[in-house]
Amino acid sequence: MTEPLKTRPDHVLEDPGAKAVSGMYARSYLSAAKDAGIDGAAEELMSFADDFLASNPDFRGVFVSDALGRDDKLELVDRALAPACSEFFANFLKVLVRHGRESLIEHIRAEVAVVEEENSGQRRVQIRSAKPLSDASRQKTVEQLKSKLGFDPILMESVDESLIGGLVIQVGDTVYDSSLRTRIKTLAGRLTERTLNEIQSGRDRFSHPEGD
Repeated sequence: MTEPLKTRPDHVLEDPGAKAVSGMYARSYLSAAKDAGIDGAAEELMSFADDFLASNPDFRGVFVSDALGRDDKLELVDRALAPACSEFFANFLKVLVRHGRESLIEHIRAEVAVVEEENSGQRRVQIRSAKPLSDASRQKTVEQLKSKLGFDPILMESVDESLIGGLVIQVGDTVYDSSLRTRIKTLAGRLTERTLNEIQSGRDRFSHPEGD
């Protein structure tokens, strides 16, 4: 029988946030599948989350509920899921159960999709604009991002009317803010600083008149 998928030990899995933990599991899952020469692991996880769990909310509720103990959930995987999925995927589900991470299954699915996109030369880019992008603006933004960042961007668009104009672009943890709101705020800060410097300069001249 195939050994269960290995992940990092429990003491490392102190949850710094669902996204970070899910990302670690997603990469471990895909890496283990690659090492084992298993094709279609990403598709199997996505199908489980998108098709099976989405269409069986009662089962999902039981699977992620704290009311059902770990041993009962492991038995549930063996009895209800293992006959219909690969041994590799069943073992992965057991790893999640043993570490109390089964409630992250949809988050892990989302992170697997992101990793797969990155492996194919794509990355998700968050775009906030004051109004929806036109087709021309969207195409121009995609071309500029691809030219400057070196990958095919997948735009995740949202509207933030407080920006007034311009864009806020986030790639990973890096934010590029060219919004009109920020530019006005920056200009106001510079004008305030300039005014204060002029006031201080005038005070210095009065405090130290020429000839004293």
